[in-house]
Amino acid sequence: MTDSRDQSNESTERSGLIEQLLAIGTALSSTHDLGALLTLILAKSREITCSDAGSVYLVDRSGQEPLLWFKVAQNFSQPAASFQEFAMPMTPKSLAGYVALTGESLNIPDAYNLPEGVPYQLDRSFDRSISYRTRSVLVLPMQNQEREMIGVLQLINRKRKPDTKITAENALDVTQPYLDWEKRVLQSLASQAAICIERNQLQESIENLFEGFVKASVQIIETRDPCTSGHSERVADLTVRLSQEASAVTIGKLQPIYFNDRQTQEIRYAALLHDFGKVGVPEAILGKQKKLFPMQLEVVRNRFALAQRTLEMECAQSKFRHLIEHPSHQGRHHGEAACSHCQQLKRLDEKLAQAIAQLDHYWTVLLETNEPRILAEAPLAQLRELAQYTYRDIDGTLKPLLSEAEMTQLSVQRGTLTLAEREVIQSHVTHTYEFLKQIPWTKQLQNVPAIAYGHHEKLDGSGYPLGLKQADIPIQSQMMAIADIYDALTAGDRPYKRSLSLPMALKILKQEAAQSKLNGDLVELFEQRQVFAVLGHSG
Repeated sequence: MTDSRDQSNESTERSGLIEQLLAIGTALSSTHDLGALLTLILAKSREITCSDAGSVYLVDRSGQEPLLWFKVAQNFSQPAASFQEFAMPMTPKSLAGYVALTGESLNIPDAYNLPEGVPYQLDRSFDRSISYRTRSVLVLPMQNQEREMIGVLQLINRKRKPDTKITAENALDVTQPYLDWEKRVLQSLASQAAICIERNQLQESIENLFEGFVKASVQIIETRDPCTSGHSERVADLTVRLSQEASAVTIGKLQPIYFNDRQTQEIRYAALLHDFGKVGVPEAILGKQKKLFPMQLEVVRNRFALAQRTLEMECAQSKFRHLIEHPSHQGRHHGEAACSHCQQLKRLDEKLAQAIAQLDHYWTVLLETNEPRILAEAPLAQLRELAQYTYRDIDGTLKPLLSEAEMTQLSVQRGTLTLAEREVIQSHVTHTYEFLKQIPWTKQLQNVPAIAYGHHEKLDGSGYPLGLKQADIPIQSQMMAIADIYDALTAGDRPYKRSLSLPMALKILKQEAAQSKLNGDLVELFEQRQVFAVLGHSG
């Protein structure tokens, strides 16, 4: 009868252990944070074996010599003891180092009384620092399926009763050695844990790799367009902060909005890469600071110089022709200034001076209209007058001082870009989308292309490239649009425009919202929660 009861208890115990291991396996598989994963592994291992304390070490092979990183520690009896991460050489002198190097597990009944001849020993300084006594120790290798060493699991002091607190005085009475079946069970769990840790490290490596790719992409954008250096990072910071503030709203129209950590990362990547398509825009247009390109202005300047030289040459020819046609005037006394001959030469000089003055005036008008500021009606009228001006080229033909293309560029009412150039700039959004679509995004980041694609759309359909209306524009894109415009208004690194003050920038954002171009609720939140403070701007 007793044997039957014992067998029944043992069967129930094993059944419970199997259920517990299955639950642990599920928990390990669903944990993605490395710190949480290591904590879970150690906690469950201690729970199964009734261990008072334990620690987890990870192998680090990134340097010339492999290291063991002391990552996690737990101690039921000394919960207040401080544990800090540290690295130690992977040598057989320590218990964890020996197991990491050999792949053998250690089941030690009393760590203070080790067998003679073993290379390892227990460092008792930690015990002394917290008035503790390490007795039974189980040290297990954590290896992946290829038997590669990932880390070491170390359990300390298997207790007779779970709630007992161990001291240096009672350790021998309340602890007991680890059993072989516990070693076998824990070895299986350690192998599973190793695979989970490796998966986690691989995921972390992939994320670090992608983070590096994103930063490199942003660097490429800024190399192409140095005038907007830092713009992508600032827009990302603003958009992420706005999304976090929106997630915290508990009433009103914004209440349904919520982004978890992965979705916030998705927003960040989309914002960092929103201008990547600028790599497909010609640099001359991308960094155009004035209406004419520098080389164009130089060509026009040479044309003006040639026109002036032509006027001077024509004047000289007219004087020479006059002298030839009126030889009787030659030899007259120098004092006869009122003679018709001298008057004619004076008229020619005056005419030349007027023509050169007119040319200088036209050049001043051209330089004024070449600036990116709003073009007034008076300079525009003078520009049209200049467009009618012709000069005689070196081949004798009459040519306009300004070409039709140059006139089109100088006639731009606002900014520096012609309609055709603006369309080229705007094409960067499509280039961005086509580029981002090529990346095999994970499920958590699959919306990055669509979010970046919509950052220049307006709620009333007046945006580009698709002319979407509010219902079709992702809310993340609506947030990014506000961040993008705010940074464009306040950035001080653009030589073709002055930066605006915070109040003026907010005023423009609110005007855009009033005209149904930006989301008014988000603009209000942007101002009320001082989202701009993330850039160091104070309200």
